[in-house]
Amino acid sequence: MMSRYAAFVFFLYFGVVSHGIEVEVKNDDKLCLYANLTVSFSVTYEIADNKNKTVSFELPANASSKGSHCSDINSALKLSFLDGHSWSVNFSLKDKNYQADTMTFVYNLNDSKVFPDSSSNETVTVTTKPDITDVGVNTSYSCKSKDTLVASLQANMTLSDVLIQAFIVGGNRSKNLTTCPADTPVTPTPTHVTNATTVAPVTNATTVAPVTNATTVAPPTTPTPTLPTPTVGNYSIRHDANSTACLLANFGLRIGFTQNKKYQEVNFDPPTEVSGSCGVDNSELILVSNNITVSLSFYNDTKKFRLHAVNVTINSSSGVFAQSSANLSLWEAAVGSSYMCNKEQNFTITSLLSFYTFSLHVQPFGVKNGLYSTAEECFLDSDLSFLVPIAVGVALSFLIILVLISYLIGRRKSRTGYQSV
Repeated sequence: MMSRYAAFVFFLYFGVVSHGIEVEVKNDDKLCLYANLTVSFSVTYEIADNKNKTVSFELPANASSKGSHCSDINSALKLSFLDGHSWSVNFSLKDKNYQADTMTFVYNLNDSKVFPDSSSNETVTVTTKPDITDVGVNTSYSCKSKDTLVASLQANMTLSDVLIQAFIVGGNRSKNLTTCPADTPVTPTPTHVTNATTVAPVTNATTVAPVTNATTVAPPTTPTPTLPTPTVGNYSIRHDANSTACLLANFGLRIGFTQNKKYQEVNFDPPTEVSGSCGVDNSELILVSNNITVSLSFYNDTKKFRLHAVNVTINSSSGVFAQSSANLSLWEAAVGSSYMCNKEQNFTITSLLSFYTFSLHVQPFGVKNGLYSTAEECFLDSDLSFLVPIAVGVALSFLIILVLISYLIGRRKSRTGYQSV
């Protein structure tokens, strides 16, 4: 049976006390995961009069490691603290190396001690992918340098003094280390070369006049390729391995994002990792595919459900793109039913992030026997959508006839007045 406990240590650095946490996770009384690290958070949230406030706080000493677990190919470090907050990292093992797949920060805006004067009472989930890869199975990942991860526009996490061994063989920690690049000293590049031979400039050289009226040939332009329709993925979340699905979703997704003032679009392939949770008021679906992490949070007000929060992280060649919004009202349907939209839809998540969905069907609450309930169709799928252009055409025809009649009547009156003179 899995047993877990957390012990806490403190570091004194240049006279400033920094609170770190040391966690040992055991499986069948054998150590299977070890972590010793410091985590701090910065969150910007909305208060009255549409103003924002930013708070910073550290992972406290009373954080609980309940929920952390180990297996042969997957392990998770989960630390819960205060009133509904948590921080977790999921690891996976492949061949002789392991990596951190996702890092998730959950914060409860209803906690007035941490977020005073908050105008929201929602629980927000942000997810990112840390740069912890290719760690040898018999080594610990070490990074003393500070590493700030921007999970969204509203929240970021800073890690320091990190020492983690996510897969421990035989219950004994390894003394071997895989060090992060930030801790690796950089060899300075020489700025100049001495005793170099100086070549005198050539004088009295013949000057060739520039050729005028030359034909300029523009370089060929490569058209931007059109993306194919995204592959539709089918996703489900269960409370445990023995229960039926409590959240169902299937859709194809294209993501539009603006990074460094350049707009790009990318298709989201069916993910390599699906996780999430089902609750009475809140449910969550987290999808990880290649270098993209998508988190979808649903809210239930007892009458209707809706998609109320989205968080997207993309590790592109231009750097990390992260955007989130927690004030959405999308994919709305009555509780006990599902939401469906087969046609392509376009949703503006933030000024820098857009979603294009295809063959969308989702039910985050009230799933029975692992099957979708009766669907509420989107407007584009309903028969009413075909009536709109017809109604517009009829209205335009009526307007044209009305203008024509008015013109004929006016012309007749003007001709009658001319004849009476």
